[in-house]
Amino acid sequence: MELTLFSVFVVGLFSTLHCVGMCGGIIGALTFSLPPTVRADRLRLAGFVAAYNAGRLASYSLAGALAGGIGDRLLAWISPAHGRLALLLLATAFMVGIGLYLAGWFPRFAAIERIGSPLWRRLEPVGQRLLPVTSPWQALLFGAIWGWLPCGLVYSVLLWAITTGSAPGGALFMLAFGLGTLPGVMTTGILTGWMTRFSRTRGLRQGIGLLLIALALASLWLNLEHAGHLPALNTPGTPNHEHRY
Repeated sequence: MELTLFSVFVVGLFSTLHCVGMCGGIIGALTFSLPPTVRADRLRLAGFVAAYNAGRLASYSLAGALAGGIGDRLLAWISPAHGRLALLLLATAFMVGIGLYLAGWFPRFAAIERIGSPLWRRLEPVGQRLLPVTSPWQALLFGAIWGWLPCGLVYSVLLWAITTGSAPGGALFMLAFGLGTLPGVMTTGILTGWMTRFSRTRGLRQGIGLLLIALALASLWLNLEHAGHLPALNTPGTPNHEHRY
C-alpha cells in the first residue's frame, strides 16, 4: 500500500507536464481576479491559494471515497480472493497506461476524461456564480467545484482508486495524488514555468513514463507476493525453515 501511495504521489507530482496549461491558467486567472489589496499582501494571497487547493483536494478525496466504495462492492460481488487479484491487475494496467500516456506513447488514454463531462456541465454554472472570489470561504467552495474539472489524468487515477477496495483507502489514494499536484499548482509562476520548459523534452517525459511503469510493476509484484500468489524471495544460501514452538 505504501508503495502504491508513493506511486500515485509521483503521478500527481509529474502531472504538471500534462495539465500545466489547464490548471496553471485557472489558478492564474483566479489570482488576478482577486482585489488588488489581496494580491499585494503575499500572506493573504497565499491563504486564498491554499483555500482553492484545500477545496480541490477535498473533492478529490470525496471522489476517491466513492471510487473505493465501488471497489468494495466489486470485491464482494466477484469474491474477496479473486476480486482483489483482478483489481490488482486492473490497477497495474491503469498505472502502465498513465506511464505510456505521460511518455507520449499512448495519447488516446486521455479520452477517459469524457467520463466526467456530464457532471461538469452541471457543476460549471455553479462555479461561475462564485466569481469573482472575495473571501477564503468562497475560494474554498470554488476549489471544491474545480476539483471536478474534467481531466484525463485525474479520471485515470480515480478509476485506479477503485482498486483500493475501500472508501477510506480510495480517499487516501486520491489525497496522495492531490498532494503531489500541489507544488506545480501553488507555485504557478515558478515551478510550473520551469516544468513547462522541460515538458517539451521528449527524454524527460519518456523517463517519467518509464519510472511510473516500473513503480506499477514493482507494486504489483510486492502485492502479489504479500497475498501469497507468488513465492517469497529468499536470500540465496539461507534455508527457509519453519519454526515450531
